[in-house]
Amino acid sequence: MAKTTLRFRDSVAQYERMAADIARRQFAPVYLLMGEESYFIDAIAEQLAATVLDEAQRAFNQITVYGKDSDAGQVINLCRQLPMMGSYQVVILREAQQLRALDKLSLYTQHPSPTTILVICHKERNADKRSAFYKGCAANGTVLESVRPRDYEIAAWLQQFIAKKGFSIDTKALSMLTDHLGTDISKIENELRKLTVSLPAGTRRITDADIETHIGISKEFNNFELCKAVLTRDMARALMIADHFARNPKDNPLLVTILALFSQFKELFVVNYLSWQARRKGQPFPSDTELMRILRKSNSFIIGEIKQAAARWDNRKVFAVLGLLREYDAKSKGINAGGAPDGELLRELLLKIFLL
Repeated sequence: MAKTTLRFRDSVAQYERMAADIARRQFAPVYLLMGEESYFIDAIAEQLAATVLDEAQRAFNQITVYGKDSDAGQVINLCRQLPMMGSYQVVILREAQQLRALDKLSLYTQHPSPTTILVICHKERNADKRSAFYKGCAANGTVLESVRPRDYEIAAWLQQFIAKKGFSIDTKALSMLTDHLGTDISKIENELRKLTVSLPAGTRRITDADIETHIGISKEFNNFELCKAVLTRDMARALMIADHFARNPKDNPLLVTILALFSQFKELFVVNYLSWQARRKGQPFPSDTELMRILRKSNSFIIGEIKQAAARWDNRKVFAVLGLLREYDAKSKGINAGGAPDGELLRELLLKIFLL
């Protein structure tokens, strides 16, 4: 099966359109919710479960079945039933990727009942787009293809997500969250929900102190502070943070730290290259607004910090650092590491960087 070309932002747009239609009670007879990112699949399924029927109707007309406990014939029989005392019945098929003979559901998706809303939650991977089952869903219903975000996409989405909840978040606090929780949107949403209900009444700005207090991520010893120390050539501070990481390896995996440093030095390379083009080829250096677009940043203050750091690290050194990061990325995975623990490898890496 061909790999999807859909991007994370396309999934977000699909999700928002679908959620808006459901809120307006514009329902499709079939919803195929599929892909690796479970958050959007669960969110749409829960919205449908709470919206189509009222509480009294759900007792009679809402059915949830699981793929591992069912087969296509059973699901089709449920969908062909008429609703009791209402306009619709809702059938939610969870774990559809485990359903026996999934493609036989095409017998229903090609001719869905107007009185049934079938919600198919197909996680972990996409359904085969060449199958009659998928084609029936796409032709007679609606499809959500849920793509996982890449590392560089999560921060911008998270900032918008938080804003829609009525909050703002400081740059450092955002970095702490994404470094610690990665790109697992369900995990991030769960932590944010706990955080926002714990904040004092009337608080609308999330700070690094809030992240430390309510999520347990140190505001002094984290990848944001480590990258800042490296870029400003504060070796004492960087080694102090590395020592903290060595004492808490489960909370501070070396691979995540290397990815954070790689992202920072990649940005320096881009800025230095654009600066070289301006000097050697007479091309105008991009404005801060254009740099925000190129580097996928949300404000000009961050751009100012990147330009200051780029002045300290010419591209000869940046290339050398990127080479070291590739080397220690392999070592973090056990290749030529000599059995050294992550803490020792990080200290070794930082010393080599500062000696450039």
